[in-house]
Amino acid sequence: MPGIVIDASALGAIVFSEPEAEALSQQLGGSTPAAPALLWSELANICLKKIRKRPDREKALLAAFRRALDLRVEVHDVDHAAVVPLARQTGLSAYDASYLWLARHLNAELLTLDQLLSNAWAGARKA
Repeated sequence: MPGIVIDASALGAIVFSEPEAEALSQQLGGSTPAAPALLWSELANICLKKIRKRPDREKALLAAFRRALDLRVEVHDVDHAAVVPLARQTGLSAYDASYLWLARHLNAELLTLDQLLSNAWAGARKA
């Protein structure tokens, strides 16, 4: 079975116990996911947005983020020169295209809650 590339939307849902967390965890099935290095910056930004919305939960959100930093995620470099045309072709941001590029490069599944990225992934798999 190919590996799994996880994006920040999916990992964020797991880390911050969003309603989709259980289903996403089951999809991971105990495997070690892969991601581009930008995952951690994106996860930090998700944490920041949540704190701004709910400052009363700052301590718990920061604790969840710190625990996330200890998760096993295989961090990979991406070919940024290839990401730009891929982003243009798919209409994705360069950030999201990095996850798509990595999933294609590793011949892995892509775990995301982002609908545009999911659609681009579905299109890439058919091609």
